[in-house]
Amino acid sequence: MRKIGKQEIEDIAVGAALLGTGGGGDPYIGKLMALQAIEEFGPVTVLDPEEVPDDALLVPSSMMGAPTVMLEKVPNGEEAIVAFKQLEEYVGEKIYATFPIEAGGLNSMLPFVLAARLGLPVVDADGMGRAFPELQMVTFYLDGISATPAVIADEKGNTALLSTIDNVWTERIARAATIQMGGSVMNAMYSMRGKDIKASGIPNILQLEEEIGKTIRLAKENNANAIEEVLKTVGGFELFRGKVTDIDRKTETGFARGVATFEGMDKYKDETLKLRFQNEHLIAQTEKQLLCVTPDLIAVLDAETGLPITTEGIRYGARCVVIGIPCHPKWRTKKGIETVGPRYFGYDVDYVPVEELVKGAAK
Repeated sequence: MRKIGKQEIEDIAVGAALLGTGGGGDPYIGKLMALQAIEEFGPVTVLDPEEVPDDALLVPSSMMGAPTVMLEKVPNGEEAIVAFKQLEEYVGEKIYATFPIEAGGLNSMLPFVLAARLGLPVVDADGMGRAFPELQMVTFYLDGISATPAVIADEKGNTALLSTIDNVWTERIARAATIQMGGSVMNAMYSMRGKDIKASGIPNILQLEEEIGKTIRLAKENNANAIEEVLKTVGGFELFRGKVTDIDRKTETGFARGVATFEGMDKYKDETLKLRFQNEHLIAQTEKQLLCVTPDLIAVLDAETGLPITTEGIRYGARCVVIGIPCHPKWRTKKGIETVGPRYFGYDVDYVPVEELVKGAAK
């Protein structure tokens, strides 16, 4: 058990943006919301999963929709509370704690906003260890935990209570409703018990996010190489250095989809990198080879500061370093690859672990 204050929120926001692989919502908006909530209601208690009673009711708090929408459609703060209260009423039980559904820029911050306002603790675990674009893309789905009953809520006061036959149908129906509700909603789904988060969740994700953010902050203060320090912290690999020469990005079917093109610099001169995303970065490849592919993590960092850049933040002319990070072992199982591997997203390649791709490129 520990308390999370303003500095911790600052560091977690940076780490969440990196592990969010470009998606999960604007970390700046989420950070401001969390800082305001903590200033008004005080620090938030964070629990290790092992500190949670096995029979306690836990519900993650998160936003669903295209990250680009969040640049103009900012949550008013009431949506998550409405969704939680309606779910509590439906199940007839008080929620013991909340937690992030993913390691996303905004979605790692929202549980702190809700927790501060409702006086709940936050559990240090999530369901991805990164961010993914669809609702069934969580470790809870791999372990047979239902997403429903679920409540989604928008800023206008509309809510929808969902009961579906499986989590893929939850995604389909909730995505259609989200589009009608303006492209983004807050949701309360994947309610579970303490024993479930211990068995199925990815633990210590907030601790890792905070460590990443602190690493980048201290590197700046000490004039150290932030990117080298980050790679040590996450066990990642440098994939490419280059300048953004083109960005093709559009919002459709409830997602931010696109391709970013990078012209190589330094030892990558005369090479071109294509980075394809659907909210999150999914595949990085040059004309010659595949560099990294989902479910491994692909992050874009500012070449000077080491700070992560989201998919909606990629700009023409930006000088960036693209890194790859091995995903959690749960995603490298047969069902994990079927759920979030490259062929699910329509890419005609097989999944190869990033460490093997890097080793092959070095030969």
